[in-house]
Amino acid sequence: MKTGKAYGLGAGLLLLAASSAGCAQTKQTEVMSLKVGVTVYDQYDMFLSQMMEHFNEYAGEVSDREGISITIETYNAAGSQTTQNSQVETMLEQDFDVICVNLVDRTEPVTIIDMAEKQDVPVIFFNRELVPEDLERWDRLYYVGAKAFESGIMQGETAVRIFEEDPSADRNEDGVFQYVVLEGEADHQDAIVRTEYSVSTIADNGVPVEKLGYAIANWSRAQAQTKMDQLLSRYGDGIELVLSNNDAMALGAVDALKAAGIDREQWPVILGIDGTDEGLEALEAGEIQGTVYNDKEGQAEAMLDLACQLTLGIVREDAELELEDGKYVRLPYTKLEQRAED
Repeated sequence: MKTGKAYGLGAGLLLLAASSAGCAQTKQTEVMSLKVGVTVYDQYDMFLSQMMEHFNEYAGEVSDREGISITIETYNAAGSQTTQNSQVETMLEQDFDVICVNLVDRTEPVTIIDMAEKQDVPVIFFNRELVPEDLERWDRLYYVGAKAFESGIMQGETAVRIFEEDPSADRNEDGVFQYVVLEGEADHQDAIVRTEYSVSTIADNGVPVEKLGYAIANWSRAQAQTKMDQLLSRYGDGIELVLSNNDAMALGAVDALKAAGIDREQWPVILGIDGTDEGLEALEAGEIQGTVYNDKEGQAEAMLDLACQLTLGIVREDAELELEDGKYVRLPYTKLEQRAED
């Protein structure tokens, strides 16, 4: 069992039946409680583990601030949608007030939605976005995350700047950026969009690119190391740029280069996405040249504050987020780069 943390939403974001005066009166007479169930596609995912750690920390702050009791239980679906469906069923049977779901398969949320609707328990999907049509199936479904294409654009912009400002990036001096892609997951929307927008942004900014190869590494550092080793065996020093869909896989590329005994000066440019703690350390050390910060803290906070607002009518006055179309909480990405003057 874990306790969690959240980010406040503005009073005007949702039309709730409970008024602030009513909530205040309730708080004076009894301690309100909130029971939140969370299921993640893989608890060992670097980004998710750090997001949930922050979620847990923030719950204590919300509990102290609002004088409420918050209980959070987190389940690991271990990559199985069937397992995740069963976990949600268990949470509904145990009378959780809100269910937060990091979908294993973004195209298969219907079972979860139907079960939750039957029990009239709101569902907050997060980080792995389901298709809009599914989110419209019921009026108590929400999504917390970011727009994947923005991270791809920012990653591409970083690649453009490096190619234009650092002559050593074009190692064979042919005026073309030869690249490989470490892709997160086959047929996964975020992976596809991140790759597509990264590459198109580079080309649209006038930098010629040539794709040498790609590999599916399932967001995993270990798998990315293996895949990068294979790419190095095939393309060697012809690789000038590694576009990774997340930091974990970018670090896997770093591990492969180190294991191969390649001097740092001969490394290709490596770019990640997410801004995990390990990714930021690698950026500071110059092992990767850029990442795109995915606001895991803000998303964790938004998710819990939305849960509080939906169930208890508690709304923080210092709101900074907007609920788009009555369904979406989206936080912006931030481009982070390693520069020579640093």
